[in-house]
Amino acid sequence: MTLDDLNHRLREFAAARDWEPFHTPKNLVMALSGEVGELTALFQWLTPEESVKALDDPQLKADVLDELADVLLYLTRLADVLGVDLLDAANAKIDRNELRFPRLPTADQRNAPDSP
Repeated sequence: MTLDDLNHRLREFAAARDWEPFHTPKNLVMALSGEVGELTALFQWLTPEESVKALDDPQLKADVLDELADVLLYLTRLADVLGVDLLDAANAKIDRNELRFPRLPTADQRNAPDSP
């Protein structure tokens, strides 16, 4: 499934339930924020080591997958309602970040005779 396929499926889902009037950017952002909060709550009291192994627990895995899906669905729907191509926006952001945060020199570059 592509992102376009997912957008189409979400549009059909909302239309079949007459939810479009409620899918305003404000409402979708609020719902997205709530779902991110639910995902955060699953990891809140885990140690960093426990968080890495979170998906080893079958119930926690099911909960994490559900919340990740909710976040993706609301984010995708929000972008669609706003007319934003998420892949274009993400690639543009990575391009900007590559300029803001240059690559670190490799070990070979750091050890080269002319390196500072």
